[in-house]
Amino acid sequence: MISGKAEKLPPFHVMEVLERARELESMGKDIIHLEIGEPDFPTAPHICEAASFAIAKGETKYTHSQGIPELREAIAGHYNEKFKLDLDPARIVVTSGTSPALLLVFMSLIEHGDEVIMSDPYYACYPNFVKYLGGNPAFVRTKEDNGFNMGYEAAERAITSRTKAILINSPCNPTGHVMSPENLRGISGIAGNIPVICDEIYQGLIYKGKDHTILEYTSNAFVLNGFSKLYAMTGWRLGYLIAPKEFIRTVQKIQQNFFICANSFVQHAGIAALTGPQDHVREMVATYDTRRKFIIKRLKEIGFGINYEPDGAYYVLANAEEFNPDSLDLSRRILEEAGVAVTPGMDFGDGAKGYLRFSYSNSIENIGEGMDRIEKYLRK
Repeated sequence: MISGKAEKLPPFHVMEVLERARELESMGKDIIHLEIGEPDFPTAPHICEAASFAIAKGETKYTHSQGIPELREAIAGHYNEKFKLDLDPARIVVTSGTSPALLLVFMSLIEHGDEVIMSDPYYACYPNFVKYLGGNPAFVRTKEDNGFNMGYEAAERAITSRTKAILINSPCNPTGHVMSPENLRGISGIAGNIPVICDEIYQGLIYKGKDHTILEYTSNAFVLNGFSKLYAMTGWRLGYLIAPKEFIRTVQKIQQNFFICANSFVQHAGIAALTGPQDHVREMVATYDTRRKFIIKRLKEIGFGINYEPDGAYYVLANAEEFNPDSLDLSRRILEEAGVAVTPGMDFGDGAKGYLRFSYSNSIENIGEGMDRIEKYLRK
């Protein structure tokens, strides 16, 4: 018999949309993909070559459970140089993507009934991790007029005796919001002995101002990051966790038991990504910015509500209630009748139920075609 908590686990709707879109494509229908959070750029050649070279050298065995020392040193060096930190590589655990890293964090922190504060809208999988481990997500509703920002005052009001962590995501999926230094500092201040978990997987994908990390403001933080988004390496499944020193041994033991280690040769590709040429990254970010401006303009012209300007990641969360308050139904109709795959806002919590998330990780030509198809469908 299937366990009760497995039965209650909701689907990840963006993946359901993607899978249905691919079914339609297999039937010969042309689909524009604006649903999935995956770069449309190839992994840079020097990264691929590093992996091939590692395989040829026989780097195909188990590694240290925390990851190979060279990669941990490269990650620490990256953070230290970019943010003027003094990060010890011993605080880093290399993982097979950031989802396992998040699981390691929650398994280290959560007892039955514990609470994790997070914003609503949120990345779809966050509350499912917490609930599956017996915890309770404590949602802080955010508003579009301030970019769906969870201010530190609102987070402070959500703290109770059961709070085990405050979870933030900057740059944010699904909203594209980037937290200000003042808010990061404020959240660090109100947290006190409560650790902050900061998902920084979209770090580097910002279009205004400077990048920041929660580690600039507190050492009592778990940082999730990886190579999927900035280096177009989603299928490589390579991420990492930066944890407070006192948690490392616990995290390491969980890693040993549940995951053993990340793929060995993929870790060598990670070194090349961090230490090799960065021109391809700068070009990619500039391209995203052009697409961002274009899609925001077109969505507004069509009639979607956008009262803020997303300035990070590659998403726009647009109000679609004027067309259909049921975002799941609307996304299905747009896919089936207009041939454009978009993500229903219900994936991201009650605060996004009447919204659609649009990803601009596609060519500007395809984005333009997708906008034209949606406009034609909605006008009809």
